[in-house]
Amino acid sequence: MKIHFIGIGGIGLSALAKFLVNDGHKISGSDIKQTEITNDLACNFDAKITIPHHADAVEGADRVIYSAAVRPNNPEYQRAKELGIELLSRKESLQSILGQKEVYAVGGAHGKSTTSAMLASILPNSNALIGAISKSFGSNVRYYPNDKVVFEADESDESFLNANPYMAIVTNVEPEHMEYYEYDEERFYNAYRNFLKLAKVRVINAEDEFLASLEQESIKLYPSKEISDIEFVLVNGEPHTRFSLLDLGSFEVFGFGYHIALDASLAILAARQLGEKIEDIRTNLLQYKGIKKRFDIVQNQENCVVIDDYGHHPTEIKVTIKSLQTYKNLRNFTTLNVIWQPHKYSRTMDNLHAFVESFEGVDELVILPIWAAGELEVDIDLKGAFSRYNLLMADAVTKEDGIVKVLHNGNVVREYKEGLITAFGAGDITYQIRGEI
Repeated sequence: MKIHFIGIGGIGLSALAKFLVNDGHKISGSDIKQTEITNDLACNFDAKITIPHHADAVEGADRVIYSAAVRPNNPEYQRAKELGIELLSRKESLQSILGQKEVYAVGGAHGKSTTSAMLASILPNSNALIGAISKSFGSNVRYYPNDKVVFEADESDESFLNANPYMAIVTNVEPEHMEYYEYDEERFYNAYRNFLKLAKVRVINAEDEFLASLEQESIKLYPSKEISDIEFVLVNGEPHTRFSLLDLGSFEVFGFGYHIALDASLAILAARQLGEKIEDIRTNLLQYKGIKKRFDIVQNQENCVVIDDYGHHPTEIKVTIKSLQTYKNLRNFTTLNVIWQPHKYSRTMDNLHAFVESFEGVDELVILPIWAAGELEVDIDLKGAFSRYNLLMADAVTKEDGIVKVLHNGNVVREYKEGLITAFGAGDITYQIRGEI
């Protein structure tokens, strides 16, 4: 088929597009701006990319798939309707894309990208569709000519209910994306219940309060009892966690933190249920090299390390700060400076107190303007809320010649040349901290 994607520059939609190319389809797509993702699709997947959206882009398509951000007034959406072309949301498209596959679906509030990428490394001959770039295979998609698919399952719009999970792995459950669920917590938790019910095999973190309450038959991990001997080490200056799991012996995995050991343990237990030998699991886990924008070391110098992290929820930020403190101490750095670009006005307001608590221990906190992600602007007094910190309000950052520069009103107001510098956020902060914009 000829399949056109509206919003193809998104990490999730681009993964589906690449996967469908490998399944023999011809793709095209559009987005509001050119990015490394659209460039990759054009150069390596022979996709015709339209920037920005234009009604003509859908002509000749057999099917149009659109992202959750696309509204009915989008010119391509309207033109596809006029022409009678089949229109599917990303959520709806999953049924046809994954319906005939053996899907190992990884869900949860936090850690699902990491766990998915770990499982893909442990199962080296599986397909993978991940909501992040795995450094092991340099993409958010990996293709093999079989029906086995490691899939990062998204709860934000209940699309994980269309994932056809043979196996469901859930890291934890915490209310998020509540605007979609109309702030109805029962509806939110029921979505997870239904997701798990769909699967023939379930692997869960049984110390999560909600998951522990379920009566469904599952492979249950009790992290505090079953994960032991956790040790954080540097390998060529990069973070690794060593740990023991049950009676299966010792494992090593890229990354720092108790949560890294937990995510890896869930992936290990899942692979065992799929018949993988424990020694193969132990060896293949070493192939996991982390994922882009998760504790992503973008500069590794003896006196200055710069890290990019996608953390945009207080729980994620808090656990990463702990890992950063460990890394700082092992590298013998004296300072940890953090740059935060809040993501969405709604998330910032709903979790403001938790965000204030999550940066405890940083030496200086730089706060950038909120990344709106399409939301209407709301006045939030971040300067007042975070007044207990050594605080710097700024407009942007960049990186030049190994120096992170903080900008305000067009002027450089701070330069970081040494120590540990980390940027948090799900907006364009990832490009700012790399010096790409």
